[in-house]
Amino acid sequence: MNKFMRMIVFFDLPVVSEKDRKAAAKFRNFLLKDGYHMMQFSVYTRICNGTDAVEKHEERLKLNLPSKGSIRLLTITEKQYESIHILLGEKAFDDTRESVELLNIF
Repeated sequence: MNKFMRMIVFFDLPVVSEKDRKAAAKFRNFLLKDGYHMMQFSVYTRICNGTDAVEKHEERLKLNLPSKGSIRLLTITEKQYESIHILLGEKAFDDTRESVELLNIF
């Protein structure tokens, strides 16, 4: 029986030069095409059915690494992933009718 696993990719890529920006965009596009979803900026996740699938996708990840930057991969079980807590700060703006109308004016 295969166990569902969650791959989480964390990355910091340079985006100073045009070449760096293109490499970062190419890496993000690879992640999306390979079935990853953005969890938050520079953190992408995908689900795999068992360790064989994790190994396959880890190899695909290695083949698509940009030449610069820092990439980390964490693999956990889906049960461990389900225990995630999402902690949010205060709202950036008030969602009252008046604030929405002000946003529409500008």
